[in-house]
Amino acid sequence: MSKLGKSFLSQETSPPSSERWKEMDGPSRWSEYLNPGMTSPATSSTSWIKKEGQTNNLGGGASHKGLNMHSVVQLTEVAEGLLTKMYRLNQILDYPDSVSHMFSDVFWNAGVIPNHPKICMLVARKFPEHPSKLQLERVDKLALDDLRENAEVYFRSLEPWVVLLFDLMSFREDALRLILDISSTVITLLPHQNSLILHAFMDFFCSFVRANLFFEKIPRKMMLQIYNLLHSMLRNGRDCEFYHRLVQFIDSYDPPIKGLQEDLNFVSPRIGEVLEAVGPIIFLSTDTKKLRNEGFLSPFHPRYPDILTNSAHPMRAQDLANVGSYREWVMFGYLVCPDELLRVTSIDIAMVVLKENLNLTLFRDDTILLHEAYQLYVLPRILESKKMAKSGRTKQKEADLEYSVAKQVEKMISEVHEQALVLCDPIHRERRILLKQEIGRMVLFFTDQPSLLAPNIQMVFSALALTQFEVIWYFQHVGISYSKSKTTRTATVEIDPNDPTIGFLLDGMDRLCCLVRKYIAATRGYALSFLSSCAGRIRFLLGTPGMVALDLDATLKGLFEKIVQCLESIPKPLAENVSAMTCDLSDLRKDWLSVLMIVTSSRSSINIRHLEKATISTGKEGLISEGNAAYNWSRCVDELESQLSKHGCLKKLYFYLHHLTAVFRNTMFGPEGRPQHCCAWLGVASSFPESASTIVPEEITKIGRDSVLYVESLIESVMGGLEGLINILDSEGGFGSLEMQLLPEQAAFHINYATKFSTPSAKSPKGFSGLPLPGHESKPENNSSIKMLEAATQRLKNLCSVLNDMEPICVLNHVFVLREYMRECVVGNFKRRLLAVLKNDNELQRPSILEALIHRHISIILLAEQHMSMDLTQGIREVLLNEAFCGPVSALQQHLPAKTADDQESGSAVEAICKWYIENIVKDVSGAGIIFAPRHQCFRITRPIHSGGYYAESITDMRELKAFVRIFGGYGVDKLDRMMKEHTAALLNCIDTSVRSNREALEAVAGSMNCFGDDSRIEREVNLNQIVDIETVVGFCIQAGQALAFDCLLAEAAGAVLEEGAPLVFSLLSGVVKHLPNEIPEKEETMRLRHVANSVGVLGGDHDTDWVRSILEDVGSANDGNSWDLLPYLFAACMTSNIWNTAAFNVEAGGFNNNVHCLSLCINAVIAGSEFVRLEREQKKQSLVDGNAVESLEPETQNRQSVEANIKSAMHLFIKCSTGIIFDSWNDSNRSHLVAKVIFLDQLCELSPYLPRSTLETYVPYAILRSIYSQYYGDLPPIPLLTPSPRQSPAVSFVHSPSPAFRQNRHGGLTPQMTSVTNDSGYYNNASSTHFDTDGKKGDNHRNRSSGPLEYSSSRKGKSVQGSTSGGSAGPSPLPRFAVSRSGPLPYK
Repeated sequence: MSKLGKSFLSQETSPPSSERWKEMDGPSRWSEYLNPGMTSPATSSTSWIKKEGQTNNLGGGASHKGLNMHSVVQLTEVAEGLLTKMYRLNQILDYPDSVSHMFSDVFWNAGVIPNHPKICMLVARKFPEHPSKLQLERVDKLALDDLRENAEVYFRSLEPWVVLLFDLMSFREDALRLILDISSTVITLLPHQNSLILHAFMDFFCSFVRANLFFEKIPRKMMLQIYNLLHSMLRNGRDCEFYHRLVQFIDSYDPPIKGLQEDLNFVSPRIGEVLEAVGPIIFLSTDTKKLRNEGFLSPFHPRYPDILTNSAHPMRAQDLANVGSYREWVMFGYLVCPDELLRVTSIDIAMVVLKENLNLTLFRDDTILLHEAYQLYVLPRILESKKMAKSGRTKQKEADLEYSVAKQVEKMISEVHEQALVLCDPIHRERRILLKQEIGRMVLFFTDQPSLLAPNIQMVFSALALTQFEVIWYFQHVGISYSKSKTTRTATVEIDPNDPTIGFLLDGMDRLCCLVRKYIAATRGYALSFLSSCAGRIRFLLGTPGMVALDLDATLKGLFEKIVQCLESIPKPLAENVSAMTCDLSDLRKDWLSVLMIVTSSRSSINIRHLEKATISTGKEGLISEGNAAYNWSRCVDELESQLSKHGCLKKLYFYLHHLTAVFRNTMFGPEGRPQHCCAWLGVASSFPESASTIVPEEITKIGRDSVLYVESLIESVMGGLEGLINILDSEGGFGSLEMQLLPEQAAFHINYATKFSTPSAKSPKGFSGLPLPGHESKPENNSSIKMLEAATQRLKNLCSVLNDMEPICVLNHVFVLREYMRECVVGNFKRRLLAVLKNDNELQRPSILEALIHRHISIILLAEQHMSMDLTQGIREVLLNEAFCGPVSALQQHLPAKTADDQESGSAVEAICKWYIENIVKDVSGAGIIFAPRHQCFRITRPIHSGGYYAESITDMRELKAFVRIFGGYGVDKLDRMMKEHTAALLNCIDTSVRSNREALEAVAGSMNCFGDDSRIEREVNLNQIVDIETVVGFCIQAGQALAFDCLLAEAAGAVLEEGAPLVFSLLSGVVKHLPNEIPEKEETMRLRHVANSVGVLGGDHDTDWVRSILEDVGSANDGNSWDLLPYLFAACMTSNIWNTAAFNVEAGGFNNNVHCLSLCINAVIAGSEFVRLEREQKKQSLVDGNAVESLEPETQNRQSVEANIKSAMHLFIKCSTGIIFDSWNDSNRSHLVAKVIFLDQLCELSPYLPRSTLETYVPYAILRSIYSQYYGDLPPIPLLTPSPRQSPAVSFVHSPSPAFRQNRHGGLTPQMTSVTNDSGYYNNASSTHFDTDGKKGDNHRNRSSGPLEYSSSRKGKSVQGSTSGGSAGPSPLPRFAVSRSGPLPYK
């Protein structure tokens, strides 16, 4: 419990108030309300008096002659402290309406007032009636019982705030006493004579009025009544000792304005004099035309450009710095001293001020309605004066004048409200435009002529002060609606929240303050020079006859002598030491203020008028004017920063954070917004913590936190604007419109339209209007879009340049560096845009389009990078790398046992793309009917699942895959390859499971294959029918074949990109691969290098075999040799699948309509790969058994030949079994599947490097093959044979009929014959220009077979196994007749 509370309960003999006076009398009396760390805006201009009053001791018994100005400044700060506490109480109680008794739930739950509304509101309404007379038990007995039970708790929670009421009452008494003393003793309060004393007094006067007006906003009646009720419960019904005094105080100030009018009636004439004296400056500030034409805020006179220091009216320009205070004096002065409005000149002064204001600010963001207060409390006093003047008009002439003036005042107050609602916003908008222009010119002028800044520093302060007032006025009124009633209608007036001039003003203030700080040494040097010259002038004035005749007393003489000596002892400023000079002139100012306090007091025999008259006769400035000038310039030496803070600080804007943020967002990126303004909007936050008061400790933390959040919010908005500018330029309406290209289908649409409608007037078909032609932006009607792009580009450059050059923003212990935010914004936006364009309408974006979009976005970032001092390219690389691979570097070392493929991480972008490829191309989960088109080297869809669906060829052809590789590099290729390996491994495991589960049936089939006759055929059919899930196996094999085909395309694309981007690496890898040893098992290094070469398509062997081989090595399949020996029989059993019933060969695609041709890829790769893996494992087991393998002459060659012989034997066995099953199931009633199966086997013979093309001819008559191909290719024109050979395939005799085999271009090229066919047939092939020699050494690096379908060339046979059914590479051809047949296929008979 506080001291005051203890005195209430323990010391009943003496009043608590007197006890408080005894305890707190002296300098520490108001220490609780003094803010030691900060000076309030209202008292910053008079803080010198406080210092002087604490340090100065007037000698010679003259202290009684001076004014008591120390108490003036102290009580001004006490008023600020009282306002701070009342403001905090108002916040805690949720801003209650004490007049209408409207209280929210927060009010009752705040813990200040007991939560018993009925009793509390009753005692407040019945005030000042004593609570004991209200019979509260009848109102709410339960609440009253609760008050009695918890009286001590409620008492302690309410006590600190009742002490606040007591302090307000004490402050009122002290303040009135001091105002009476000052007003009765001060001689003059004119701004041009005694401005320092005047500002101190008027600031104190306005603070006193504010504190008492704010008093009405707190529930003072309820607090006092409840407190006294609780006190009586604790003290057996006895009232507080100060209760009746507080009741009288509250009652006399109910409402506070009436109490103030009564209390300040004695000082009213002095206030009227002051307001009349400041009237001319107020009139000047409202005349924007005169301010502009006369150059009051210009460093040179508009009519006399040679006069650069604005010597036309320097004092008037300086006075403009105080216009904000003068307007405040007028509003408060006439409100509490209404009789002063009856002065003739006061009407115009009041009208000017009232017309441009709607609110009257009491404290921070708390206001009252100005015109409502004047109409309620000023107008009745005027009407009363009018009535009195009317009754006395017949007796005296002065009454007639008073009546006339009162009538004019009545009319002014009645009409000025309507005028203010209409004119206040335009008036201030015009003033803001003037200040925007003048400050802009000022910044440019002083930047160009910095030497003129120091002579005009007072004018700079005036410009800053005027701008500060206008900015604060704007935010005090923005977003607030004011209703006006006119006869029967009600309108609402709102201040425009989108005024762009606010940004210009904030930016101008910031740049002007930076200029002053930059040239602070020059200003200090100029001020020292002025003070040095001032010493001689003051000494001259002190020696004039008039001053000698005054016969000054010893005190004044001593003070003047000290002032002159101080001025004369000022060091001479030199160019090299001005910035390092430290000069403390506080003693000079202290002595001059001592002189002013003596000569302005009526108790002194020598006053200010005597000094002026004694020195003004010289024709120069008087002594008082010289002293005031010396005082002002001395502050430019050692207090320049504080002056700059006073006039240029915008800490009050903290209390309008919501409006501040809203206006920033509305104007910053508007048509008149400027990117450079964001620095000023952010910079104001640095001063927000200065608004906190140590009187309320929690304010410091809250305001600091809010300031940081404000900066973060604005930075987020600025970065959002930066992203918006980049995205605007990156949109289809931005740079996209300049590089627009038509897709092939769009181009075809335009061509069709042009051929149909040759005349421009023809009506365009439906949908054509949505496809603008390239170059449409150059047309005159589209010129606005180009201008928009230019404006957006320029704004992006400016914003990047401004943010890059902006100094760090410091808010408490937080430092915000905009460059870092900008880098994070640009890089983050690039990442978000990359992820956003990956898919289009839930389908994968074409990689080539994605690449173009990325390049376009990067070009915009590089444009911005030219205006930043940072490397954004590195950030782009990091994003692309992270989206391709975001795991640790150690995860790339696949040979390390600690890391497996599953441990490797990948970026979200490449992850999404790879998953889409696996799900939609390999697995075909969407049911689009994906097939592989060997002729075109891409995948296609056979049934679009929805309108506008994706086209598989548009994302899987070589061009698109190359774009994918260029975007995501090797990491993307590895990720997609790894995912396809994982999927294929699962399929191979299923095949392994099927082989094991059907082992008995497959052994039976193998046993019956070498037997002939119907019984054997029937037995084979029975055994084949016993094989379980053959349809599922076929589906898995086709999926595996699709994965093989896709990976082959991917490897080819990766190799092409590597050769294009790093040809030396590609050449090195190609050369190294040729010399890799063919040992089995391979060393770890050799295996890794072979895998790398295979992934970029430079491996000389079979890509599919090596790929499947690596999978089987990783997953450990094909371990059971006995079971996997039956693999050819399982694949041969696939000939019994129902899939052949729907298989039909597509000549244009080069494959089957149900993708069954991918089965041949799987068969060839799995049989070959499994043989390699089995041999490797056998070799490893043998080496472990024998310890060291016995060296042979050529172990590599023997191992390789052995495994190749096994592969050829298994493949030959598959062909034999397949043809047997095919012909066993063929009959006259079921022949539809024969063609598809024969073509399939022929494709496999062409595909596999382990099968000669003549293998199938051993089991299938050539006449059947020829007949089949003649049906498909009979309509094609004949093409002459390019290179005759003694061992030509039958197809050579009709080379115009290309084989259905898809091997010819799987790896990048066609044979010369197929090239000709393709070109003549009109099919586009991007590899059609590739040519091969007869040895197959050029072009196709993946297969060393350049033969076409059914081609038995020498180069092909040179790679056949010795002793095969087709014979060796030499010897007579078994089919010489086909080598000379040029007429086409024989008809099938």
